[in-house]
Amino acid sequence: MLETAKTAARLAGQRAMEELCCARKSLKSSDEVVTTADPVCQKIILDQIRASYPDDGYLAEEGQDGTLYRVGPRKENPVWWVIDPIDGTNNYANKLLCFCVSIAAIYEGRPIVGVIFDPTTDSMYSAATGQEAQLNGSRIQVSQEEISRFTSFGVDSHLHPKTDKAILKIMERTRFRCLGATALHMAYVAKGAMIGMVSTSARLWDIAAGTVLVEQAGGRTADLDGQPIFPIDIETYQSQSIHTLATSSRVCDGIQALFEN
Repeated sequence: MLETAKTAARLAGQRAMEELCCARKSLKSSDEVVTTADPVCQKIILDQIRASYPDDGYLAEEGQDGTLYRVGPRKENPVWWVIDPIDGTNNYANKLLCFCVSIAAIYEGRPIVGVIFDPTTDSMYSAATGQEAQLNGSRIQVSQEEISRFTSFGVDSHLHPKTDKAILKIMERTRFRCLGATALHMAYVAKGAMIGMVSTSARLWDIAAGTVLVEQAGGRTADLDGQPIFPIDIETYQSQSIHTLATSSRVCDGIQALFEN
């Protein structure tokens, strides 16, 4: 499954790069854009995975008329593939080279396989439950640094009144970054480039693959109350935001306390 996801992600990422100069953008909702490349890349991923796993379930960001794409599994003990063909679509639409492909396989409501591919740097992040997290075949681990003004922390570009004070404290204490791609933030936490990330606007396809990466790299993921995000009922999921905090184990408690207060 991991190798299938990696192949699908690479093919979609390469196509996204080919489409970059000519992709057209439009509004999908009041605060989201979509490009002509998104459904093209999504179809590449679906076709690639279905060739090996035709009876699995599929949940993807780009359905008809701005809705979700959801096809239920046709077997017992189902696996769901959760797909974001281009995470960081707003960046992509404006020719900012900071986006990625995110693919996860979820079993019994929990992600078991995660792949994030950054085609702009040819960086393939991959992990599966019980295996080490890797970047281009080499093991990666979360940072062991403490919170400081020399460490990076990924923050969301969307404000939220319940979390703004805590995020401001993080911004004051770190060299915060907002890359505009939640999945990339999580990949950077997994490889130790960031000590953590927070998002108040993430959807399931933004965080499913990254959760596997961070946890298999030795980090932690939770919601902003410190509760586990998974398991999740994919059959009833309707694109609601999932408040997400992913950090190294070293700083987890300190960051979580900011939100609890």
